[in-house]
Amino acid sequence: MRRFHTLIFWMVATSLAATAQSQSPAPAQSSTDEKAAMDQRLRDLEDRIVMLEGEIRQLKAQGSQPAAGTTPAPGAQPTSTPETTAQQAAAPASQPDNVRLGGAGSAASKALNPDVSVIGDFIAGAGHNSINPTPSFQMHESEVGLQAIIDPYARGDFFLSFGEEGVNLEEGFITFTALPAGFVAKAGKIRAAFGKVNTLHNHVLPWADRPLVTQNLVGGEDGINDAGFSVQHIIPAPKNWFLEFTGQTFRGDSADVFTSSRKNDVSVVGHLRTYKDLSDSTNIDMGASYSRGHSLFGSDFVTHLYGVDATFRWKPLQRAIYHSFVARSEFIWRQQDQPNINLACGTIDCPAFVRSGFQRAFGFYASADYQFARRWFVGGRVDQSDRPFDASLTDKGGSFVLTYWPSEFAQVRGQYRFTRYAQNFDAHEAFIQLQFALGAHGAHPF
Repeated sequence: MRRFHTLIFWMVATSLAATAQSQSPAPAQSSTDEKAAMDQRLRDLEDRIVMLEGEIRQLKAQGSQPAAGTTPAPGAQPTSTPETTAQQAAAPASQPDNVRLGGAGSAASKALNPDVSVIGDFIAGAGHNSINPTPSFQMHESEVGLQAIIDPYARGDFFLSFGEEGVNLEEGFITFTALPAGFVAKAGKIRAAFGKVNTLHNHVLPWADRPLVTQNLVGGEDGINDAGFSVQHIIPAPKNWFLEFTGQTFRGDSADVFTSSRKNDVSVVGHLRTYKDLSDSTNIDMGASYSRGHSLFGSDFVTHLYGVDATFRWKPLQRAIYHSFVARSEFIWRQQDQPNINLACGTIDCPAFVRSGFQRAFGFYASADYQFARRWFVGGRVDQSDRPFDASLTDKGGSFVLTYWPSEFAQVRGQYRFTRYAQNFDAHEAFIQLQFALGAHGAHPF
């Protein structure tokens, strides 16, 4: 604070000197009246400095509680004179300095106070589905997010998923944002960068469920989500194009997609993303993905995943809060070699509908969502997917979705879903989803 007072004094003194030099007349033309006016101006400025010092001292004292019995009367204003100001400046400061954390200053207190958020996902369902049954009411998920800047070189993100069957670490990783050559690295448990839907948390999906191709070929709700290491880098591209490559290595355990039987049975994921603004209102986002790992049949059996995705967005600048349109689609291929099931299923727990030999399964979804009012969205989705362990079985379906946003912290969604399973069983289901957010939840990747 004394440095601040000194700085103010020197700034004012310098200004006075410059003013006096520029405005003082030649010695021959000086007069007693002009000298008196200059002296009066100096005294006024000195009084102003004293008043500012008193105000600064008053603001500094607001952070501490006054001693008992010394509370000033309402409306009383502190006064200050040059003599008292000099005495107070010479006396030791009575206010304690700000607490310092490890020499980093008060700004480091942010590390002890991460952004905390909770997102609730409640779903009510009606209809009958013996292949993929769901309860009539369920608190589908409660996601707790803990996010903070660790230091100038890294940030941390943790997302805990509380369901009716227990607690799961959905994601928990550290991101290194200041690596050389523009690289960005992550380490921890991460949702793999395979396609689009696999990277999304439940509360940012445009539907109450996940597409059939995700459920059948990419591990369902959990997806490819494992402990590992990820590196991202922006690749030089032609003008107005954005090109990014992501390479990831995981332990090798992800639902029924990959299973690590030995320590070196790791899985890998590669994703190439390209983005371009077509106009001020439209853009397109495309990607290609590949993943490889070992299957649940053992280290000698490998699973390959291939995928392409595309997203088209339209949001007019003049009516952005009232109208928008998003179209999404993914095509995924899963290839895996399987042993003689009659022998293998005697030693492991095989999934239902398993066939011997090489399986090549394919699936896709295509969806569109249109915003027709400030808080209303309508959309639809078409699904088709083979079964991963018996590619001769194919499931098909479709959904109709209507979403209402009371505010940016809550949404209500209704969805009708029709599914025709490979066993010639038709399932008609209706869902009502209620989502609500508490606290500051950081934005997910675009």
